[in-house]
Amino acid sequence: MTSRLLQRSLGSPDYDGIRQALRNDTSTPVISARGLEVRVAVLPLFTHDGRQAVRVSSTQPLTHVLVGVDSASGTDVTLLVPEVDAPRTLTLECRDDAGVVGSAQVTVTPQRKWSVFVVHHSHLDIGYTDPQGTVLRHHLDYLDAALRLAEETASWPDDAKFRWTVESSMPALKWLDARPAEQVESFAALARAGVIEVTALPFQLHTEACSTEELYRQLRFTGQLKDRYGFATRSAMHTDVPGAVVGLVDALNASGVRYLAAAHNWAGRSVPYLHGGDKLTRPFRWRAPSGNELLVWFTDTPHGMAYMEGNTVGLTDSYELADDLLPRYLSALATRGYPYGPGTFGWQGPDAPREPYELDVLHLRVQGAHADNAGPSIVPASIARKWNETWAWPRLRSAVNSDFFEHVEERYHDRLAVHEGDWTDWWADGLGSGARPLGYVRRAQSALRVAETLHTIAGTDATAQIDEAYDKVALFNEHTWGAANPWEDAEEAGDSGGLQWTRKSSGAYQAQDDASDLMHAATRRFAAALSEPEPGTQPGSGAEAGVEGGALAGQAVFNPGTRARTDVVRAFLPRDVVAMDVPIALVDARTGETVPHHEEIVDPDDWPTRPIGRHIQAVVADVPGYGYARLDVVPARSQAPEPVEPDTGGVIENEFYRVAYDVREGYISSIFDKSAGRELVNGDAAAGFGQYVYDRYATAPHFNHLSGHVGAHDRTLLGDRAVARNATIVKAQRTAVGEKLVVELQGKGVDWLRTTIELHRGVPRLDLTYQLAKQGTPAKEAVFLAFPFATGPATGWELTGGVGGPDVPRLPGSAEYMLPIRHWIAFEDPELTVAWATLEAPLVQLGTIHMPYAPFPPTLDQEDGTVYSWALNNIWDTNFPAQQQGETTFRYAVTSAAGVKGSRLGAAAASGLTEPFVAALVTDGPPASETYASVDHPDVLITSIGRVDGEQVVRLQSLAAEPVTATVTVPGREPVEVRLPACGVAVVGGKRA
Repeated sequence: MTSRLLQRSLGSPDYDGIRQALRNDTSTPVISARGLEVRVAVLPLFTHDGRQAVRVSSTQPLTHVLVGVDSASGTDVTLLVPEVDAPRTLTLECRDDAGVVGSAQVTVTPQRKWSVFVVHHSHLDIGYTDPQGTVLRHHLDYLDAALRLAEETASWPDDAKFRWTVESSMPALKWLDARPAEQVESFAALARAGVIEVTALPFQLHTEACSTEELYRQLRFTGQLKDRYGFATRSAMHTDVPGAVVGLVDALNASGVRYLAAAHNWAGRSVPYLHGGDKLTRPFRWRAPSGNELLVWFTDTPHGMAYMEGNTVGLTDSYELADDLLPRYLSALATRGYPYGPGTFGWQGPDAPREPYELDVLHLRVQGAHADNAGPSIVPASIARKWNETWAWPRLRSAVNSDFFEHVEERYHDRLAVHEGDWTDWWADGLGSGARPLGYVRRAQSALRVAETLHTIAGTDATAQIDEAYDKVALFNEHTWGAANPWEDAEEAGDSGGLQWTRKSSGAYQAQDDASDLMHAATRRFAAALSEPEPGTQPGSGAEAGVEGGALAGQAVFNPGTRARTDVVRAFLPRDVVAMDVPIALVDARTGETVPHHEEIVDPDDWPTRPIGRHIQAVVADVPGYGYARLDVVPARSQAPEPVEPDTGGVIENEFYRVAYDVREGYISSIFDKSAGRELVNGDAAAGFGQYVYDRYATAPHFNHLSGHVGAHDRTLLGDRAVARNATIVKAQRTAVGEKLVVELQGKGVDWLRTTIELHRGVPRLDLTYQLAKQGTPAKEAVFLAFPFATGPATGWELTGGVGGPDVPRLPGSAEYMLPIRHWIAFEDPELTVAWATLEAPLVQLGTIHMPYAPFPPTLDQEDGTVYSWALNNIWDTNFPAQQQGETTFRYAVTSAAGVKGSRLGAAAASGLTEPFVAALVTDGPPASETYASVDHPDVLITSIGRVDGEQVVRLQSLAAEPVTATVTVPGREPVEVRLPACGVAVVGGKRA
C-alpha cells in the first residue's frame, strides 16, 4: 500500500499504470450498465486458420458473445472472427446470470500483419547500477549465460532460438581474452552463424565529446574481430544518449557498418517532438555530407521506454502479459505514432502528435529485467516460441540487431526518408558537470595527435601506446558519468556515486598524464633524431648553426598545425646545457636574424623539486605546417630584458589589436581590430565581453531524475544570477614577446577568479585564460562566460567529423538551445570574418542563456553575435556528478581577418590552442627548416602522421561542404592526389591509401 501511495503521489514511472494506460488507450468503452464497464479492442492478431481477434474486457466476469461468430466468458477474453478485408459490423452481447447486461455494435477492421524482431541485449552502463568493475564483470558473466542459453535452444524453431546482441563490444573483447579456447571458438561459431552479434561501438559514447580521430580509433576492433575470429561487425547500437555527431556516419561506414539502432532515453529533460522530432520517420536513412549513409532505427520517444520497449509490453514477464499488451502496442503505433501519452515517463509537456507508423515490421528491444545492465533471459525466446505456435501474425522473431535491418533494407530501402546532418544531443549539457576532467581529456586529445606525429617522424612506432591512451580518453567520454544516485558514497549498487566518480575522473587524469608522457617522449625522440650529425661534421661543432663561434644549443620549433603560421613558442633551456649566468640570444637559423625572447628563471631556492633552468618565450615567424624551424641559442652581450610593468590603464595592444579592460565592470570593454578599423565587441550587449555569469536555480538537489518532474516555461526557476565583481589588475606586463593583463575578481560560486589576457607581437590572435577555484555545492548551478561580438549571427562551427551552421541540415528533433562544438565558431560578413575558439569547454549557447529545464525557455533577449560559453554546470540529478569543485582552467582565442572563409579562420584560431608550437632541444645543427607533410587545399587539414601496418600514413580531414581534390606531399615520396568527400576524412599511405 505504501509503495502504491508513493507512486501515485510522485508520478514516478509505474509499469502497472503504464500498461493500464495502454489498455485504455487502445480500447473503446461500448457498454456501461449495472455499475460495470465493457471495452472492446480490435487487434492485429491472426490465427493460423485465418481468423482475427477482438479483445473484450469487463470490470466483472461476463459471457461475451459476438452474435453468430464466437463467445467466451471472463473479464478479459479474445473472440475470433473470420479475417476481414473491409470493415464488418457485428453485435456484441454481454451476459451474466441474470441475462443480457447490454449489447453494442462492434466494427471489425482490417489489421496489419506485423513482423516483430525481438532484439535481446543488455544496455551497458559502465557504472550507474554498480561500480564500474563490478558492472563489467557482470557483463562477462552474461556472455557465459548467452552461450548456455543458445545451446539450450539450439533445437527450437529458428524464429524462437535464443539470440543475443552484444550492445557494446567492450565486454565481448574482454570476454574473448579471458575465456578458454574452446569457449572462444563456440562464441565465434555462434557469431558466424548469426546467433550472437557483436555490435561496433565499444561502449555507449557521448560522441560529441570525442575527437574525430578518437571516434575512428574506437572502431578499430571491428577489423580485429573479423581477422581473429572470422565474423563481421554489421551494425551498431547507440543507447541512452539522445543524439550523435554527424561524424559517426562516416566513422561507422569506414568500418563497414551500415546499420544503427538508436534507443534514446530522454530522461524527462528533452523535448525533441517540439523541435521537429515528430517528422523524424523511422526507420530512416541518415546521410552525412560525404554521401555516406546509415540505416537507422530509433525508439518511440519521447513517450516510450527507449531500450526497454519490449519489457514494457511484457516480453520479459510472461506469454500471457505479452499476449495482452504487444497487440495493443502495435495497434497504437498504427493509429497515432506515439503509443503512450504525455507524462507517462517523465516531464509533463504538451501532447505529441505524430503520424502513425507506416511499416508492418518492428524492431523491439528487450532486456532480461526492467533495469540497466540486466542479464540475458530465456523468457523472450520462450514467449516467441509459444506465440508463433499460437498466432500466425504478428510473427515474432528472436533476432540479432542486424536481422531487422537486412529485412527492411531488402523490402523498403528506397521508400525510406533521408535525413541529413548532426543529431544534436540533448544530454550534452551533462558534459559541463565534470569540467575539470573534461578539460584534461580535451587537452589529451590534442596532445595525442602531436605525440603520434613526432614519434612517427622520429622513426618510432608508438601506435600501441597511442591507441591505449585514446582508449582511456574514450572511456571517460563513455556516457555513464555517475551512479544512479551520484551524491551517495556507498560501496556498491546505485548509491556508489563517490566510488564511481573517483574512478571515472581518475581515468581522465590518467589519460592526460599518458598523453603528456607520450608528448614528453616524442619530443625527446624527435630531438634525438634531429641531433644525429650530418656526414662530415663532428657532434657539437655547430657546423649548421651559421653563427660565428657556434651555437650553445638549438631549439627545433615544430608546428603541428597544417598551415604555416607565426606564433609563440615556449621552450625550456636546462642550466646544465647553458648556465643561467650566460647571456643568450635566439637566432632564426633560416634568416640569421635575432628573435626577441623573454626568460623566466626556475630558481633552485624557489623550486628545488623542479628542473632548474630558464623558460623561454619567443614568437617565431612562418613556421611551416607539419615542419619545424630551428632557433639557435647563441652567446649574447647582455641578459634578456626584464619585463616592464607599465601603467596601461587596463589597455594592451600589438600590431593587430588594442584591448581595453573595464576594471569597474569586470570585463573587456573593447577589442579593436587595427587592420580592419573595426570594434569587435558589442558594447550594448546584456553581458560584457569575457564576463563571468553565475546562475543558480530554485530546484532542489539529491532527487533522482528530478528534471523529469520539473517544467520551466519561464524564468521562475532562475533563483539567482550574479556576475563577477571587484576586479583588480594584479599584473600588467610588457615583454619582448608581447603584453599581458592579469585580473582577479570575486564571484559567487568560486573562491577566486583570475582572467589572463594576452597579445603576442606578430600574432593576429587574442588569447584569454580563465582560472577559477570552484566551490563544491549540491545546489543546482551553472557558470557562463559571455563573448558578445559586434557581428551578425554565427555562420559556422566545428563538429566532430563535420561543420555545422544555421543553414546546415540537422536531424529533426535535435537540441536547439545549446551546441556541443569541438573548438571554433565563425562569424562571417562581407567586410570581416571573426572566429572564436575554445579548448576545454565545448558547450555553447548562441545569443541568449536558456533555462536548463524543458522546454528550455530563454532568459535574455536574443543577441545574434553573442556566444555564451557554458563552462560548467550542476543541473543533473542522476548519471552525472552531483557537484564539482577545485581549480579549473578554461582557454579561449579570438581572431579576425578580412576576406577569409569562416571555417578556415576558425581552424586557424583553434590551432593556437589545440596545436601549440613544440620546442625540441637539439644539441647539433639539423637543417634550418624542414617540412614533413603538406596539403595544397586550404579546406583540408592534416590531423596527424602515424603508422598503419608499419607504414607511415598522413591523415586528412576536410572542412569543405563539397567534395575536393587535394595533393599531399611528403618528402621522398611522389605527391599523392586524393579525393575527399564533403567534410570527409582520408588516409594517404598504409592500408587505406
